[in-house]
Order: sequence, then structure tokens, then C-alpha cells
Amino acid sequence: MNIIKKDTFFRWVMPFFLGVVMFNALRAVTDLTKNEGFWTGSLSQHIVSQLVVIGICYAFDIIWRLRFQNKKYDIPKSGLFQNEYLKMFISLFVGLNVVMFIGERIGVLYMGNGIIDYMIANVICIPIALLYYSMVRNDMINNNFIEQALLLEKVRNENLDTELKYLKAQYHPHFLFNALNTIYFQTKEEEARKSIELLSELLRYQLYNVNKIVTVGEEISFIQSYISFQKQRVSKRLQLQADYDSLLSEQKIHPLLFQPLLENAFKYVGGEYRIWLSFKLEGEAICFTLENSIADLKDEEKRKEGIGIENLKRRLELLYSSAYELKLTQTVNTYSAELRIKLEKD
Repeated sequence: MNIIKKDTFFRWVMPFFLGVVMFNALRAVTDLTKNEGFWTGSLSQHIVSQLVVIGICYAFDIIWRLRFQNKKYDIPKSGLFQNEYLKMFISLFVGLNVVMFIGERIGVLYMGNGIIDYMIANVICIPIALLYYSMVRNDMINNNFIEQALLLEKVRNENLDTELKYLKAQYHPHFLFNALNTIYFQTKEEEARKSIELLSELLRYQLYNVNKIVTVGEEISFIQSYISFQKQRVSKRLQLQADYDSLLSEQKIHPLLFQPLLENAFKYVGGEYRIWLSFKLEGEAICFTLENSIADLKDEEKRKEGIGIENLKRRLELLYSSAYELKLTQTVNTYSAELRIKLEKD
């Protein structure tokens, strides 16, 4: 807590001292070299000029920090490093002279010796500003490094926790899978045997593919098996339409990202009892669209997202970060989901 307060203190005090140093260094050179007293002339004008310089320093500080924060600034290569400081020098040169010119015209800055004062101001202020820019730059690089290190450590801990839970849970799918095989050979009814066979396929896919990359073709085959299994238990009046893009086949993707949305559709389908889904290749992304009818609901009765959808969002964030887009929409009698994922290149 003390470190945070200390950083905050220097963060807001340093531009003030920068403005004081720059203005008084400039005044010392221009006043004392002319054998005049320090801060001679109108005191009120000097104070206004001092405040203007301090305000400009705060403005530059905020702009620089926002730039570094938005770009998640890292240490550039040598060539980029030189270009960066060249651009900053040009920006400071243009900005400083524009401010002095406007300030002199409106009466808040006094440039009594004309071009000589402009030259002195550039020689004094630009090096000091570049030095302060370096301080801000190094501070933001350090902050970004610490932030990324903390985020990486958090992800590692979450991955270790997930792996531990997965290892603990492996016994249960194996046990269930073996039990299903036993029941399969003891069951004589064809429909029951078919359901057990489909369920075994689904469990096998979930058990052995959960931690590896699969092809889109494999994922679509799993979805088709899941649909076949679910149709065994739902009403015969269900209208289900599925469209699969023939261009989707060997592309790579993380598994089990579409099934939670489809499970949600089967769970809440109602009203016209209709489900429509499609897989399409759009550029370098796979687009999964799903819509199901629901019983008419009032606004206050709209259902909340279940744990399956929450877990899906978390997995998408961990696996694809900014390379995905998930849209969930509910109307009075329909619920739709659109999941777009940028496909990974080989």
C-alpha cells in the first residue's frame, strides 16, 4: 500500500517540478545573461507563464502515459528506438514553438528578444523534456512488464489447477465408459443399444480430445453424434435443421467449444420446437450460428445464463483471447447464439 501511495505521489508531483525547472532555467538564462535581476518585470505575468508551463508539462505527461498504456509498450529494436526519439524530438520542437508563438500573441508569454528567446527556449526545454520522456517511458515499460508477469503467473496457476482437477476427474469417465460397455452387451433392445453406443462415442471424444487441438471435421462429427444422441430423448415433433460448410474439414481448432451452446438449445427448446444451426467458413474464421425457439417469455422471465455458458466464455477467453466473438441474443420466442473463432494457421 505504501509503494502505491509513493508511486502515485511521484506520478502527480513530477510534472509540477518539471514545469518549475524548465521555466526557471529559461528565465535564468534570459535574465542573468542580460545583467538583469532574476524574474524582473511583471510578477503577475511571470506567475501566469509559470502556471502555463506547468499545465503543459501535465498535459504531456498524461498524453505520453496514455499512449504507452494503450499500446502495451515494449522495448523496441535499435532502429525503432532511434525513430521513436526522432519523432518525439520533432513533436516537441513543433509543439514548443507553436505554444510560444500563440502564448506571445495572447499575452501569457513574453519573448522580448524575438528569435533569440525562441532559440534559447528550444535549447533548454527540449533536452529536459526528452529526459523526462525517457523517465515516463521506462516507468511504463516496467509497469507493463510487471503486469504481464502477474497475468502470466495467474494463467499458469489456473492451468495447474485445471490440470489437477482434470486428473482427479479422469477416474469417473473411465469408470462410466467401462460400465456403459458392460450394459451395452447386456441390453437386447436396439434403441437402447444405439443410445449407449452414441453416448460412448461422445464420452470417448470428450475424454481423449479435451486437451489437444482437433480438426474442424472431427469437431463437426462430434456435434453430429451429439445431435443424434439428443434426438433419442426429445419429442418427435422437434424440427432440426443443420447446415455444414463443405470447406470446413482440416482446419485446426480447440475441441468442445460448440457443444455447450447446442446443449443449451436442446435444454430450453420450446414453442414451435425448432432448432437451426450452421457451420460456415468466413475468411479465416469459423462462424457457428445457432437458433432455437422457446416458450413465450415476458421480459422479467428471461432466463439467466447457466454455468455451461459461463464456463464456455472462460475457456474462450483463455484459449483465444481477442481472436473470438460470442453473441447471445434472446427475444420473446427465440434464443440465438453466434460464435466466431479465428482459425489457427498450420
